[in-house]
Amino acid sequence: MAIAKQKIMPCLWFDTKAEEAANFYCSFFKDSRINQISRYGKEGFDKHGKQPAPVMVVAFERGQLFR
Repeated sequence: MAIAKQKIMPCLWFDTKAEEAANFYCSFFKDSRINQISRYGKEGFDKHGKQPAPVMVVAFERGQLFR
């Protein structure tokens, strides 16, 4: 029976400055890149309390350690 390869998919939580953190991590890893940045919109303000435009989620790929 073949063993399936598993990817490690860490999740980092930053209540603020998620975009800056992703850029910081990408600066250390060769071939890293930011894939998507999702921002809070005006919809749902009554639930999440965030003004439009702050970063909600940043999806990035980590490459090999050190540039």
